[in-house]
Amino acid sequence: MFVPFLIMLREGLEAALIVSLIASYLQRTQRSEWFGAMWVGVFVAATLCLVLGYVINETTGEFPQQEQELFEGVVAVVAVCILTGMVFWMRKVSRNIKVHLEGAVDNALQRGKGGGWALVLMVFLAVAREGLESVFFLLAAFQQDVGIAPPVGAILGLATAIVLGMLIYWGGVRLNMAVFFKWTSLFILLVAAGLAASAVRAFHEAGLWNAFQGQAFDLSDVLSTSTLTGTLLEGVFGYQEAPSVSEVTVWLCYFIPALLLYCLPARPSAAAISR
Repeated sequence: MFVPFLIMLREGLEAALIVSLIASYLQRTQRSEWFGAMWVGVFVAATLCLVLGYVINETTGEFPQQEQELFEGVVAVVAVCILTGMVFWMRKVSRNIKVHLEGAVDNALQRGKGGGWALVLMVFLAVAREGLESVFFLLAAFQQDVGIAPPVGAILGLATAIVLGMLIYWGGVRLNMAVFFKWTSLFILLVAAGLAASAVRAFHEAGLWNAFQGQAFDLSDVLSTSTLTGTLLEGVFGYQEAPSVSEVTVWLCYFIPALLLYCLPARPSAAAISR
């Protein structure tokens, strides 16, 4: 429940931050007549993501077992790629996202009569990006943890993000976004590493990967997944008490380079270098 909550809180807050920045800029520049176009982009993107997630979730249950495992592995790989891209994209643009969005709004509205559609498309793409990231992660999370808890966590995370987005727009809340995205990014890298290991396990069960299937270690006597702590670690980070060598190798090969790259100082932008 906690992982879907945190992912939807982060993704929802990113989308809410983008929408609130655009809305504030439109109001500040006395172009509030474009609010309608902005909300059209938001609702179309949200509807598309909901429909896509529902269709994929409903149709996957019709697959035979082997194809089901293959699909779960593919979804896990896609989720890892999306989560990793999300972390490093936000790390890159977090310092100048406001300037970037304001420039994009100006460019969209300078297109004369087609400015409204350009703004709709811009907002649609921004929100759809966050929504599609959430869809693929939630598909992977729901396959690993069945029951009502993950959907409830996702809904609570999204609702919290919407409320925070409204408060940020109205000026009632001042969040330290740099700190928030920094620590949630580190957490997401751990989650992505667990998903990468689970993808290898799914491909093995689908019959596509059979190398290095020896047991790496056995922690069942120390931290069993039947205990409360083990269950929480399994649900949050994909912990396995007796993983295979390939699962541990993939986990390490993903997490260590990703963590090192994330901890490296961000490169200054070309504009900053020229200044």
